[in-house]
Amino acid sequence: MEQATEVAAEAHHANWVISPNYCAPHPVELTIVRKAMTITHGNFDITGIDGNIVFKVRAPFAIFHNPGNVLLDAAGNPILTLRPKLSSIFHRKWKVFKGDSTDSANLLFSAKLSSTFQFKTTVDVFLANNTREDVCDFKVKQSFWQRSCVVYAGNSSTAVAQMHKKQSLFGKEKFMVTVNPNIDYAFIAAVIVILCEINFSNRSTPSPAS
Repeated sequence: MEQATEVAAEAHHANWVISPNYCAPHPVELTIVRKAMTITHGNFDITGIDGNIVFKVRAPFAIFHNPGNVLLDAAGNPILTLRPKLSSIFHRKWKVFKGDSTDSANLLFSAKLSSTFQFKTTVDVFLANNTREDVCDFKVKQSFWQRSCVVYAGNSSTAVAQMHKKQSLFGKEKFMVTVNPNIDYAFIAAVIVILCEINFSNRSTPSPAS
């Protein structure tokens, strides 16, 4: 009973969105590689510091109908489904669902491009229970030329993860991500993937979001 209480307390202390299983008591280093030279979205491999696959992102949907991504674990099991909102021009708003579902009952969080100003991009993230969306639960701020970004807790200055983009080589883009202790790294991986897809969709149209 005492051990169960300790586990519950630890899970409560960790800031998890997807599962406490993706929270570690130490920083987690991830490498996200995206194939840039492809007409489809969703080709990402995410590895740990040892080089082993942690997550994969694939796009099972028809290209010209409703593109989206599925975040898979190393064994190929679906963890999250990431879908751009159809009415959102250039994929500026995304909804993320548990597993391979797109049912509103399984909505975990949404993310939307809130501003692009002077080469800086901001994405606001709202958890499913934040239905009013007056204040974001997490905020992603991307710096000059998309070379780095920081994920913050709400509108605070508390960083929960940092990303640095490495030089693109051989048609691939590489992103190095450091996730702070007790932060859900599956959630952070999904947020970075959405940011990459927003950037990809807006490269030819860099106008600010309305």
